[in-house]
Formats: sequence, structure tokens, C-alpha cells
Amino acid sequence: QVQLVESGGGLVQPGGSLRLSCAASGFTRNHYIFTWFRQAPGKEREGVSCISSSGDSTYFLDSAKGRFTISRDTAKTTVYLQMNDLVPEDTAVYSCAADYYQFCPGSEYFQPTYDFWGQGTQVTVSS
Repeated sequence: QVQLVESGGGLVQPGGSLRLSCAASGFTRNHYIFTWFRQAPGKEREGVSCISSSGDSTYFLDSAKGRFTISRDTAKTTVYLQMNDLVPEDTAVYSCAADYYQFCPGSEYFQPTYDFWGQGTQVTVSS
């Protein structure tokens, strides 16, 4: 059974940085993608960033471009979301999701239809 465990959330001042990690285990196939989602209070869940199985392709929410980077380790079992220049609007619960794809699937990669999800980690940006 696939398990995803996020860590790295916390309280940070505007302009600060955080690095989220998602440690994964239990995959039974060679190719799988990761996507970070976030959900702020009273708002719908939104996709933030997707990374392909090889790590060669990445996609970002428009508001995250230029500020966030996504990466995965060589064993492909941990994915990271480096968040810089954080603003209060980034405050949300961030969750890691995974599924058995080789590539982030077309226009669907930010749809919350992934098979595997972590429990989430809170990110609060406030002075």
C-alpha cells in the first residue's frame, strides 16, 4: 500500500522560505508522478506543482511560478517543494498526492483525482 508522509510545514513571515518534503513508500510500479496540492480555509483544493516520474518535467500554478520549485530524489521516493518569497495567500494545508503515471497528465494534473494522498502539513505565512 502506498503511503505518503509530508513534513516541513510551519509558521513563516512574509518573504520567508519553507521546504516541504513528502516521503513515499509502497509503490509497486516503476513510474509514478507527484503533485502538491493546497487548501486554504473556505477555499477549494488547488494544485500547486506536479513533477513527472523522471523528474524532467515540472508544472506550476501560475501564482507559484518563479517562487516555488519541485524536485525528487534519485530514488524517486521523496519529493520536495521549495517555497520562496512566501506571501500570506500561500497559507494553506499542503498535501502530497501520487499516482501511477509516467508524465503529469495533460490538463488533468491539477485535478484532485489522484489515488494516493498524504495527511497534509500546515503552512502559515504571517507577520
